[in-house]
Amino acid sequence: MTGTLVLAGTPIGDIADAPPRLVAELAAADIVAAEDTRRLRRLTQALDVRTSGRVVSYFEGNEAARTPELADALAEGARVLLVTDAGMPSVSDPGYRLVAAAVERGIRVTAVPGPSAVLTALALSGLPVDRFCFEGFLPRKRGERLARLREEAGERRTLVYFEAPHRLAATLAAMAEVFGAERRAAVCRELTKTYEEVKRGPLAELAAWAAEGVRGEITIVVEGAAPPAPQSLDAAELARRVAVREEAGERRKEAIAAVAQDAGLPKREVFDAVVAEKQR
Repeated sequence: MTGTLVLAGTPIGDIADAPPRLVAELAAADIVAAEDTRRLRRLTQALDVRTSGRVVSYFEGNEAARTPELADALAEGARVLLVTDAGMPSVSDPGYRLVAAAVERGIRVTAVPGPSAVLTALALSGLPVDRFCFEGFLPRKRGERLARLREEAGERRTLVYFEAPHRLAATLAAMAEVFGAERRAAVCRELTKTYEEVKRGPLAELAAWAAEGVRGEITIVVEGAAPPAPQSLDAAELARRVAVREEAGERRKEAIAAVAQDAGLPKREVFDAVVAEKQR
């Protein structure tokens, strides 16, 4: 009988946000794999809970080497609890490798939902949250950072990033350069902690604010790109663009949708153009 891997969300600031199930899982786990065993000790002391199982470190430096060991323990029936320093394991934190290994072996994986800096920042940002994408940390080198941002410049969904405080000003300046100085954003700092702060405004304004120096854990939320202005294209040109995509291997439905999005037009208008062109 195989064991169970439990991914446990931990508080991102306020210890009172710890779910009751986290306390129960910490007490019951056969193995607790922690990103930082010292922070785990502070967590258990704050929650007044004693771990009865073995505690091992599981962080970026030993994740690849330790995963097989934990996977073997799971296969032998152990209940393994994975906790990171704050938030949900696997989200810009260790965990993905172990989840993948457990899934490959047919081992049950479950979670104790907990606080999330991504969702908390989204909710507080004042920006659209119906569709969003999480981009984690940007590259540290300026050239690589700009290249990544250029790839994301046309993204219509709200974007969420993590960033270190000492790189915040440079990152916001790069975003203003690539996305546009007036693109709306929110910098969420020290979420759920005593000095929580949410600074909202255009990217250029936020970059100037951050240049004075900012401390704490940072989450950036950026408004998605505006939809393109409708292009003035006749029916023949719309049909030609669809035909080019079809010749490249796209199905007609997908080709029509892509052309409509690029042109800023309703899909029905492009469909009608294709039909009209074929009837000529």
